[in-house]
Amino acid sequence: MNKPAESTNPFRETEAGARQRRLESRVRLALAGLTLLLILPLVAILVHLGVEAWPALRWSLLVESPRNGMRDGGLWPAFVGTLYLVGLSLVVATPVGVAAAVYLHEYARDSWVNRIIQMAVINLAGVPSIVHALFGLGAFVYGARLGYSVLAASLTLAVMTLPVIITSTRESLAAVPASFREACWNVGATRWQTLRAVVLPNALPGILTGVILQVSRAAGETAPILFTGAVFFKSVTPGDLFAYRLDEQCMALAMHLYTLSTQVPGVRPALPAATAVVLLGVVLLVNAAAILVRSRTRSHRRW
Repeated sequence: MNKPAESTNPFRETEAGARQRRLESRVRLALAGLTLLLILPLVAILVHLGVEAWPALRWSLLVESPRNGMRDGGLWPAFVGTLYLVGLSLVVATPVGVAAAVYLHEYARDSWVNRIIQMAVINLAGVPSIVHALFGLGAFVYGARLGYSVLAASLTLAVMTLPVIITSTRESLAAVPASFREACWNVGATRWQTLRAVVLPNALPGILTGVILQVSRAAGETAPILFTGAVFFKSVTPGDLFAYRLDEQCMALAMHLYTLSTQVPGVRPALPAATAVVLLGVVLLVNAAAILVRSRTRSHRRW
């Protein structure tokens, strides 16, 4: 008696499917290799900075003032100045940028004026920092008569960070499903009530992402503050968190790193490297705090 022919499995992988799967595996491997190539230089830079800075990394580096022509001592005036500049710039740029994005996306009509404004915002995000520095010099130092000061430098950084905050906020607002708005309107909620209670809470993680990106940029910029408020050296009391007034100049970590690397002869190689490590540490700590807040708000999203 002949055995019946074995039925063909309809779920068996075809040759075309196998080729597609092999191709997908190769692409995934190539992308992983490219990611590794991007990460390796960063790791190499961090390791090099850590090794170079190790002899100078101590607690006194953070809480003391520079001395001996800035060849010794710590970074307290520059550290506090960086906190002032970044904090004030974000205090100014974040509400203005979020409000502008909310108006452009939620209230403004789709007209040629609105499209021109959107294009201008996108173009401003790519303007070099030296151009923002010259604008701050003319608009705030001379035009508004603020002089070379913490306030003028912070406003310049705020103008520089506005485009990215506006763009990221608009993208976050656009990502909130339109059905959420329609459901609120159908039960009688006004546009502002819908925006306040539904749209903004769900868009908050994306808004924080834009702010996080600007913390790094504001802390690391040298040209805008060099032209508007940074100073070569400022004597302050170590440990004083209120070391500067808004109408006077301040030191900053980015400017101090540039000064140590180019203007101070005979400085130990460990000191500029330690300054770079502290600057990276400040940025990473602020970013980590913002990422923590973003992750907590993202867990409450409704989709």
